Amino acid sequence: MEPLQIIAIDGPSGAGKSSTAKRIAEALHWDYLDTGAMYRATSLALLRAGLGLEDEAALMGALGNLRLEQKGTAIFLNGEDVSVAIRSPEITRFVTPVSADGRVRKVLVEQQQHIGRRGGFVVDGRDIGTVVFPGAALKIYLTASVEARAQRRFLEQQAKGIPMSLEEVAADIQRRDTADSTRAVAPLRQAQDAVLLDSSDMTLDEVVAQIVAMWRALG
Repeated sequence: MEPLQIIAIDGPSGAGKSSTAKRIAEALHWDYLDTGAMYRATSLALLRAGLGLEDEAALMGALGNLRLEQKGTAIFLNGEDVSVAIRSPEITRFVTPVSADGRVRKVLVEQQQHIGRRGGFVVDGRDIGTVVFPGAALKIYLTASVEARAQRRFLEQQAKGIPMSLEEVAADIQRRDTADSTRAVAPLRQAQDAVLLDSSDMTLDEVVAQIVAMWRALG
């Protein structure tokens, strides 16, 4: 089977996956598929409906009514632009158990695979190269030290006016690392054929240039 024309970027929270993926998509004139935002939007929908993960019938009903769209870098939930709302600390806390739930993942992975069949996508997440697109032509495992990731996320939160201290951000990243790597369904791990790239001491431009060069070297 021919490899999918997809660049899959996996890695822990705060490693710069989304920023990198968006820039690569621009450089290659491809589309960026924001799977993380899809899980965040799903979390927002469940919170708004007052639903947890305990009531299976209600959960499956809510998942069946989800209408997620991506336009540019904006994510829409049932026609509403929720790009800012899904980045709140409340959603950040709730998205870990939601994204680890097998029922949620089954629904969203099927949607993502359907979208990705035509190729020409850069996709980032935690199980893109291992579960969602195991046939991706290029897989990257992008990581960085906890300190570097916390500093980056802290500056992002400040720019958005979200009040979190550097210590809170670092603690949240460590909590998510543990949860993502130990969850029962699709845990965070490096695919065997993924290229490991540590961005701790690299600029965004350097990371993007290196991955674009890898892709072009494939011919």
